[in-house]
Amino acid sequence: MARSALILVEGHRGNGLRYVQAIQRLGLQPITLAADPTRYDYLAPESVEAIRVDTDNLDALIHECSRLNPTYDIVGITGFTDLDESVYATVGKLCRHFGLPGPNPASIERCCDKFTQRQLLAEAGVPIPAYRLAANAADVQKSTAEIGLPVILKPAAGSGSSGVRLCRNADELAEHTTYLLGEKHLWQSSPRILVEEFAQGPFYSADIMGNEVVGIEAADFDCPPHFVFRECIFPAPLSDDEYKHIADVSLRCLQALDLGWGPTNIEFRWTKRGPVVIEVNPRLPGGANPKLALLASGVDLIKEHLKLVIGQEWDLRKRHSHVAAARFLNPDRDGILDWIDGDSRAATIPGVAEVQIYVEPKTLIVRQGDHRDAIGHVIAVSDSQPQTEAILQSAVDLIAWSITPIG
Repeated sequence: MARSALILVEGHRGNGLRYVQAIQRLGLQPITLAADPTRYDYLAPESVEAIRVDTDNLDALIHECSRLNPTYDIVGITGFTDLDESVYATVGKLCRHFGLPGPNPASIERCCDKFTQRQLLAEAGVPIPAYRLAANAADVQKSTAEIGLPVILKPAAGSGSSGVRLCRNADELAEHTTYLLGEKHLWQSSPRILVEEFAQGPFYSADIMGNEVVGIEAADFDCPPHFVFRECIFPAPLSDDEYKHIADVSLRCLQALDLGWGPTNIEFRWTKRGPVVIEVNPRLPGGANPKLALLASGVDLIKEHLKLVIGQEWDLRKRHSHVAAARFLNPDRDGILDWIDGDSRAATIPGVAEVQIYVEPKTLIVRQGDHRDAIGHVIAVSDSQPQTEAILQSAVDLIAWSITPIG
């Protein structure tokens, strides 16, 4: 009898291993299809079968899955996004081809085009920042004049805050415009740059499964002009009315974008006019959210997503009520990482749930101004926010590193 297998298209530095282990706990064989499986260092230790294939090519993926069929009973397909979010739309097309549960690829594609997403949200009356689409430097200048500085400049496609920058004056605007227009790999054809009003206020994100808001997280960032996460806390310290307001707007987003299958993550800023939607991500967030949700509420977003992928009923009931937080270790300079230590001691502090260092000594550190900048993280959990914050700070204080600048 063929063994049941679940296909993962590509992998993920943060959640890839958690997905693999959750698949194994469900009694299934994980199989990864990736353009470069060596990018994912957890595959070999977990004895995961990995197949090299062009994951931008739907026909090639269909061929590989069909080739696996005589050996395995493929019961589900899902996958991860990197800087290019189109992979998840491809996953939806694969699921449809093989008659398996999966997201609507048309909805995913509309959502991943940030300009189209903005248009659909605006038509539905969802609160969003003012925005314009620009194709060249003149368009950027004109759009900025209409919106007014400061503005956010970002590609109309992509994830992980890649290419996203706050432009506070004309010099920063010109510099980032030149940078984006020069990044040829960002554009499948002509450049498409979003110029957006800078919505100012505390940052929150809603974690959703299906049409149910599982929880809301608060986060802050390191120094501008980039948006690199510094700390996340789950659940966010919100009043009942504030929580309901964000949850209600979240469900309006799902309706406007024809989402509602599987996981969605929606980012907000709480401004003078209440929660304003910054972005809707039609997938599970790639950061610490799933781990924080599990520690804080007992809801395993990854396990419940996988149960949906294989056609089982999920269970989103909360099992307990704790406060979990993550602090990201972000370097303040580029150069060669000489050493990093203290992580082992930090991990022994009561209440510390996880310490991960992503890089080895002698690694070249080049900050990109996005999610790739972090060199590690610490996660803590307790019964209260002040206690969790204190545990987190004690652990982070034990971790140190040295980076030697080049040149």
